[in-house]
Amino acid sequence: MTNASEPSNIVSLSQRLDPSSERGGALLNTVRDIASRRLQLLANGMFEHVDDALFDLAEKAENNAAQMHYFDGMREVRKRRPAVERAFLAAVTRGIADFASQQRASTTPGGGSGVPLPIGSVELTLVADNELEESLAITSMIGKNETRLTRDLYAVNQRLSVIYGGIRVEDANNPVAPASLTQAFRQSMRELSAEMRVKLIIFKLFDRYVLAALDELYQEINTELVSAGVLPQLRHEVQRSGSASAAPSPSAAAAAQGAAQIGDVPMGDDGASSELLQTLRTLFSARRGGMPENLPVGGPLQVPTVNELIGALSVLQSQAATVGSPLPLRGGVSTAAVMQEVAHLKEQLLTQIGSLRGERPGQVATMDEDTIDLVGMLFEFILEDRNLPAEMQVLLARLQIPYLKAAILDRRLFAHRQHPARRLLDSLADVAKGWSPESDRDHRLHDKVKVIVDALLQEFDDDLTIFDRLNLDLQDFQDQSRRRSELAEQRVAESTRGREKLEQARRRAAKEILTRIGDHALPPLIHGILSRAWANYMVLTILRQGEESSEFRDSLRFVNDFIASTRTARSIEERRTLRQMLPGIERSLRRGLANVAFQESDIERLLAQLHTYYRHQLGESIPVAEVQAAEESAALPIPDNIQPITETEAALHVDEVVPEAEEDTPELRMVHELKPGIWLEFATEGDTIERAKLSWVSPMSGRYLFVNRRGLKVGDYAPYELAREIIAGRARVLESTALFDRALDAIVGRLSQPATGAP
Repeated sequence: MTNASEPSNIVSLSQRLDPSSERGGALLNTVRDIASRRLQLLANGMFEHVDDALFDLAEKAENNAAQMHYFDGMREVRKRRPAVERAFLAAVTRGIADFASQQRASTTPGGGSGVPLPIGSVELTLVADNELEESLAITSMIGKNETRLTRDLYAVNQRLSVIYGGIRVEDANNPVAPASLTQAFRQSMRELSAEMRVKLIIFKLFDRYVLAALDELYQEINTELVSAGVLPQLRHEVQRSGSASAAPSPSAAAAAQGAAQIGDVPMGDDGASSELLQTLRTLFSARRGGMPENLPVGGPLQVPTVNELIGALSVLQSQAATVGSPLPLRGGVSTAAVMQEVAHLKEQLLTQIGSLRGERPGQVATMDEDTIDLVGMLFEFILEDRNLPAEMQVLLARLQIPYLKAAILDRRLFAHRQHPARRLLDSLADVAKGWSPESDRDHRLHDKVKVIVDALLQEFDDDLTIFDRLNLDLQDFQDQSRRRSELAEQRVAESTRGREKLEQARRRAAKEILTRIGDHALPPLIHGILSRAWANYMVLTILRQGEESSEFRDSLRFVNDFIASTRTARSIEERRTLRQMLPGIERSLRRGLANVAFQESDIERLLAQLHTYYRHQLGESIPVAEVQAAEESAALPIPDNIQPITETEAALHVDEVVPEAEEDTPELRMVHELKPGIWLEFATEGDTIERAKLSWVSPMSGRYLFVNRRGLKVGDYAPYELAREIIAGRARVLESTALFDRALDAIVGRLSQPATGAP
């Protein structure tokens, strides 16, 4: 303690220091030294993790090109890291030293606007497409850390204001606040020539290892300034609006409570979703023109409390659960009509609150306004989502009121991917994606979704465990359906695989036989045996023993000998050679015919015809009629079920027709990237829409087999055929990303566009 007679070094809030004075300069140097020292350590620690992070991503890259981007980024960071660190620390030091003069210049005539715009919101306008993602990431980082560091940052703001001679210091212009530090780092990153995906990874690491440790920086700055007598009695209270002495209104208190709830959402293992939520909050704020979050929207009237909102929503939910719901299930309801109901929910909610309290409020707290708009935009997305059949869109749209209640009760719904309500909606959308009237003739799936929707409307009060219970019920239903469909799907795949193997074997047998026949004019008897009986034996051999087996090689030798036996034997030597061949031909033919279900009597009749033919070939005297009868293929004793593999070489060429080389279109590349499990929508004949899953890609033909949700075949396509269907608009690949993630991305994109009105 100091004696009363000693001069006090304590500087009160009403006092100001001249930054050019000895004491003011010393304090500024203290702040600068603390910031430089700590930020240098933090930046160094952050860069130590960049190499490992990029290497891990390179190992998990989806293709070689992406992997090379990460490796190139690693090399660039190693080379340019010192320059980036120097640029960052220099920008921070310069910002601390120049802050006072910059602020004075901005308030003089011609010096520009005297109100500093929030850094980040400015970045959302007129940015190039390739910088939008960077701007959103930075905006999210700034907003998240400003919320987290509110108390310490407020104290630093107030004490710097004293040091800087009374200049107003806020989060947006404080030279050591998250906004200024992030922008300084962003500028220093221009020293780095790397892909945007690499820069985004580095920004995330800056958030994790630098911004996340700013509380220690602020605590040290506050401790040093307090010890120097700068506002030692400062109370850590943030005055968001009104004067310092003004008491908070009930509406402001209620809104602040809501802001605290959403601000306290823990990161857990879902930091990306929390960052996205912060980005949404920033975008909503920018759309309102920067209005503080704890102000009511529309005026000073008392805003509804959370209990009033939940009570009014419960009444509307009860009405929606009745038979006379404005969102009926089937027949005569367009998605446009349902969209209108979704858009009007806010007005219905205010009207219902008015009937409960006797006075209709004109507004709700900003945080609740954002939540209502966010849920409304979520369900507008559902009604516009082409991933969902129209019938399912209308069905799921009935869940808007329960989901608005859940979002107000638990602000983590939009921040956590594993939130029970979020997982249930994603699961419902996933099962609905494969629905079609044809695949659900027994209405099992449609009725199951309806039961879950009705259960939420009728039973959900304020117990969020209902979402877990219903999701487990849906998963049990899905498991049972999947087991049934997998059996059918397996049968379809095995049948298709068998037909392809058979067709491939038929092609091989036909090719081998017709290639060996060549220009030989074979008698009908010989040609008939080869193209029908023996060809079927070759097919059977390929299927059973394979093309590399000794049995298949023996069957080819028989074809060669059988064709050679048709040459006219004029000389004694030629007749001796033919007689030597005949026993082997007969043995092979007997064995082969027996394997393809020939009856013994049919084999004997066929061999008798061959004996007659060969006696004639050897020059023996045989009646002409008997020779002609032996040579007629129509008289062959071959069972009707043994059909010819192919009759002519022209037929073989037709079978083996190869499509012309297809143009390397984006659609064809997309088809080649499809994996089993992906869903497509097909417009079949008669404008019937069918949804089918890619079940199997043939390793032999490369054809794509599609089945419906019951495992029944819908169609099969060669890659170029499927690409043509997509180009013609008769096929469309459905999104595999979860509904909630796609909706949030779409909402961010929508809010990032120039404002055209309320959502």
